[in-house]
Amino acid sequence: MRTPRLAALIAVTTAVGLLAACSGGTNAGSQSSGGENKTLTVASVDQGSVEDVVKAFEAANPGVKVNLTTGGADQYQQQIRTQLTSGTAPDVMTIWPGNGNPMTVFRAAKNGYLLDLSDRPWAGKQPDPIKKVSQYDGKTYTGVFGVNGIGAIYNQQALAKSGLTPPTTWTGLLSFCKAAAAKGTPAFALGNQDLWVNQLVVYALVATVVYGGDPDFDKKMQAGEATFANSPWKTALAKQIEMEKAGCFQKNPLGTSYEASQTLAATGKTLGIIQGNWVVALLKGKNPSGTFIMKALPATDDPATFIMPAAAGAGYGVNAKAKNKELAIKFVDYVMSPEGMSLFNKKQGSLPSLPGTTSAADPSLAELSKYITDARTVPFMDQLWPNPKVSANMITGIQDVFSGKTTPDKVLARMDTDYKAGE
Repeated sequence: MRTPRLAALIAVTTAVGLLAACSGGTNAGSQSSGGENKTLTVASVDQGSVEDVVKAFEAANPGVKVNLTTGGADQYQQQIRTQLTSGTAPDVMTIWPGNGNPMTVFRAAKNGYLLDLSDRPWAGKQPDPIKKVSQYDGKTYTGVFGVNGIGAIYNQQALAKSGLTPPTTWTGLLSFCKAAAAKGTPAFALGNQDLWVNQLVVYALVATVVYGGDPDFDKKMQAGEATFANSPWKTALAKQIEMEKAGCFQKNPLGTSYEASQTLAATGKTLGIIQGNWVVALLKGKNPSGTFIMKALPATDDPATFIMPAAAGAGYGVNAKAKNKELAIKFVDYVMSPEGMSLFNKKQGSLPSLPGTTSAADPSLAELSKYITDARTVPFMDQLWPNPKVSANMITGIQDVFSGKTTPDKVLARMDTDYKAGE
């Protein structure tokens, strides 16, 4: 479904982007923790952006020490689930919205791993589209600080050197890929060695191919009136295969890690990367003088039909058995304060999730912001699926398709089986 309420949210937040950041924030941010234990453990996947937020939190809370660990999504999900089971998990953790993986709100809260944050001052301010995926059983369990999108992110210096311009149609995309390959600089870096990356290209295509023609596809799936196998999902997977054949990606995406794909795009070894907007900060970290721009990935020859995936990004939740619950809650409050959210959004290149947050959008995200404002977006597909198995088997299935181990038809059939299994 499209997200008009999310569009209204971003319209409000970006309208005030040029104002100076409010100095008030949460009152807790300037106070001491009040307890003897001033050490907080935090685990995050927001590499390259959470570090500055942690430093600011420590500065606002003299004497507090944050022990931060970061890691890739695949490793993180496995490790934290194991730690939660054994009682050794950190106080604060990255928690994804919806139901797409083992560390989402629905899964972690259902298993009793998360502290109820419904009484926090920011919880009631979250817009309805975000509440829908940050709550479980009517209770809020994660602070979502940013709205993210998926698309094609181009290295503007590499584009200028190649003499090519970002394509605006599907036919143009294939021509762009062929021309880029002929020049020895592939169009897009793809780090499919990290399992989670395998979903991004198909999500970018599905947004237009599926939801551009049927905004109610999710409702039909939930009602048992549609399936993956007998829908344009099949077309989207076929288009991804066509992109590979057209030379859109560098050699051996399955042997390329997420980090290595960043290096390729940042240094101009490819003209860009198909990723979430969160990668922009990482690209700038690897190439501080580079400039990058995000565009919708063309999936048809009619730009008027283009839709971009955009939804609540990963947020932060508190371990129900946190050793320092008071300080953990204070950290999440800081993340959701105007200061914390503005810092996170600026560093990560995301868009603020709360109305009135004074954070200017990164110029590279102008097109994403417009798509959101114009209500031409759909949530990340897995956020509304009934269980994580659908997403897990889609991701491994897509990887297996490109290694020749299976076919798109078999992947979609498996996804249908998992979907029908329910919770």
